Amino acid sequence: MNRVGTGFDLHRLVSARPLILGGIVIDYHLGLEGHSDADVLLHALADSLLGAAALGDIGRHFPPEDDQYRGISSLTLLARVKEMLEGRGWKVVNADAVIIAEEPKLAPYVDRMCDKIAAVLAVPRCRVSVKATTTEGVGVCGRGEAIAAQAVVLLEKEERPCPTRHEAV
Repeated sequence: MNRVGTGFDLHRLVSARPLILGGIVIDYHLGLEGHSDADVLLHALADSLLGAAALGDIGRHFPPEDDQYRGISSLTLLARVKEMLEGRGWKVVNADAVIIAEEPKLAPYVDRMCDKIAAVLAVPRCRVSVKATTTEGVGVCGRGEAIAAQAVVLLEKEERPCPTRHEAV
């Protein structure tokens, strides 16, 4: 059985915070505001994974009101989501994501982001794709007020064969 999930996240850019995307610290003068490290890429990815498995969203499992998640690495949260999925028999087939930001230029960081994500999800690197785009100056991302990300994943679960008529269900 296969299931598809999508995720989206957006955080405001602020001063005095590091910019972390895909688990990588990006050289930029602004960072993302949030309770954790505010990594919109990994948050969108976690939501897509949780959604595909019908397990709710990242806020349900890691509520921002809970101080144990203050400043936590989103790589840690993604690893916990993966453990939840594995506990229910799900495996990640592939993940595709796009970061929406006018600045900074993210191309130099994308390969390292993919490497980190693939390592956490325990999938071959060729099954993870991260891209970046702009909104050509339109909206909060285009004005440099925020960064957003969207993700889609495919999960698979080995189906159990139907019992024969002599086996108990």
